[in-house]
Amino acid sequence: MPPLAALAVVTALIYLNQVLFTVYVLRVHGGDPSFVARYLPPGWFDLAPAHPALRRFADGFPAPGLLAPSVLRVQAFLELPFVLLAFAVVVRWLDAGLYRAIARSVLLPLAAVSYTVVFCLVEWDLRNPYTNDDIAVRAVSAVVTPCLLRWLAARDRETSRTPASMPGLLVLIGSLGALGALVLVVYDTALLYNPGRLGERLPVAAVAVLALVGLRRAASRLREPAAPGPVLALVRQALRHWFALFLVPALAIRYGVTFGTPAVAGAAALVLAVAAVALARRDAAVGAGRLGLAVLDAAGAACAAAWATPAAYYEVGLLSAAAAFLVTGVVVGGLLDARPAR
Repeated sequence: MPPLAALAVVTALIYLNQVLFTVYVLRVHGGDPSFVARYLPPGWFDLAPAHPALRRFADGFPAPGLLAPSVLRVQAFLELPFVLLAFAVVVRWLDAGLYRAIARSVLLPLAAVSYTVVFCLVEWDLRNPYTNDDIAVRAVSAVVTPCLLRWLAARDRETSRTPASMPGLLVLIGSLGALGALVLVVYDTALLYNPGRLGERLPVAAVAVLALVGLRRAASRLREPAAPGPVLALVRQALRHWFALFLVPALAIRYGVTFGTPAVAGAAALVLAVAAVALARRDAAVGAGRLGLAVLDAAGAACAAAWATPAAYYEVGLLSAAAAFLVTGVVVGGLLDARPAR
């Protein structure tokens, strides 16, 4: 099973838990989620109990008291595979060999431990009567999830990688953006227990799904150029190194921005990006002037995108800035590759 299919299964389980949680609230707590909502910040537990089909399902559900684990504990188990599978999907699009190499390496269990520590610290910061259960469940997930991903990767026979060309890299970036939009929809509507918002988020999700299908079909038709340009070859190589370097500290950097250490988190992300480019330059003959021009243009586009993006979530602005940085870098790099060296 490819990681995208596994991610779809995990996502379906997350939404199934939302249905069961709503049944539990309707039948056991009279439709009022305040028994758990009072322990968490605003923005959680926007349910959809008025839907007729859901109401009929809840009315006919036997022994609703058995659904108590749907309150936070199921999510605590599924959040780690959801995040790591999303990362695995993008890495496999970039380079299937890199995906299998990471799955076989120590990076995968280290990432599982790193992410679980971050999740548990957030749990403790928001501690409530379910916190101890959630931490125990997350510890189990940290053991099971790397085994699952290693098993999936061991049975993967894909050999493709993103071509070092402007169309190839732009299709990858578009795919990353579409998947990122879907991840944010799941985060907003399901991981925060907000199925009541699903209706207003469906248009975004539908557009992202259609875009993703079209982009991946286009990716299957692209071929490696006979003579890849040096700048775009470096971009692909830098992305390979960046994904490998960023895997373990990714979640710590993300939560560092919102939990009081944005300067440290930003510095760490910048160091990893510079290290990825430095490692890529060992294998690519790119002049400092061309590389500097592409990076400078890309950084300017990222700043403009971050400033112009109205965002309810920090991740929306981050996704917009990252997309602008990569698209601009690839376009400028492709144009520089098309010019003769001076």
